[in-house]
Amino acid sequence: MAALFTSVQSILTIVLIIALGYILRKQGWFDDNFGGTISKLLMKVALPASIFTSVLKRLTLSKLLGLSSGLVFGFGGVCLGYIVAFVLVKLLKVRPGRRGTFINMFVNANTIFIGLPLNLALFGDKAMAYFLMYYVVNTVSTWTLGAFLMSWDDPTKTGAQSGKSTFNWKKLLPPPLVGFLVALVFLFLPFHVMQVSWLAFLINALTYVGSLVTPLSLIYIGIVLCNAGLSSIRFDKDTIFALIGRFVIAPALIAMLILVGMHRGFNIPSLEAQTLIVQASAPGLAVLPILANEGHGDVEYATNVVTTSTVLFAIVLPVIIV
Repeated sequence: MAALFTSVQSILTIVLIIALGYILRKQGWFDDNFGGTISKLLMKVALPASIFTSVLKRLTLSKLLGLSSGLVFGFGGVCLGYIVAFVLVKLLKVRPGRRGTFINMFVNANTIFIGLPLNLALFGDKAMAYFLMYYVVNTVSTWTLGAFLMSWDDPTKTGAQSGKSTFNWKKLLPPPLVGFLVALVFLFLPFHVMQVSWLAFLINALTYVGSLVTPLSLIYIGIVLCNAGLSSIRFDKDTIFALIGRFVIAPALIAMLILVGMHRGFNIPSLEAQTLIVQASAPGLAVLPILANEGHGDVEYATNVVTTSTVLFAIVLPVIIV
């Protein structure tokens, strides 16, 4: 019951900030260019800072090396998720501009802003190591193939342009991924950067800038909702299957891998299995509309699936807990 209460509170907080963005845009506080400004600030400054500080605060090299078994199951679930999503994109004939969002909904979850408080409420600090496994998997997946697919699925590029974009190596290293890779380099240093007193001012600055990610992403969603109108929230075919992928297929895939591993004789603690399944069930990434905007995709669709998955998670959560 405590976990359900904590999760519902987290969801209500998110909905309120989205509503704030909607109302302020409706009142004319934000001009037509403000959404694009937020997008650039988040992608090129705030997100790299947030990921860099999160990795250094939550991980050490010994923790990362000691969690190799969970990383295998996590990345296995992610790989299977991409395969299933790609197949469904073809079968359902998801149109360009939506394909990247559709695939990301299957694979990448909102682990930090919903998954982390939920995991703490369900299992406490004793499950933090297992949470970190999924956090690493989710971060790498989001800012490698996930981000690349969002830029690849650019409906404004056709023919030769579309093929050319596939070989744009700069898109394989978006700023958030660079932040993650730089943080990994720091983990190999013989000292912990977070404990160096004379660097405290820099870490604090990066932490403050990184803390902009959640509120600005949610305000951006509210702005997009206002521009499109509340009538844009709908349960069309692409949305329904994206939600099924997020809440049914993703946790089922990782549960299947865990069961196979146990059958093969792998020692998988119950707490580890539960943590991985719960994290795989979290709502869609709040930054998906930002990524869709950067890739000239269907921002309204990305906003729709993020909003609906966040709100519906309050209904899905009790099923997951049981």
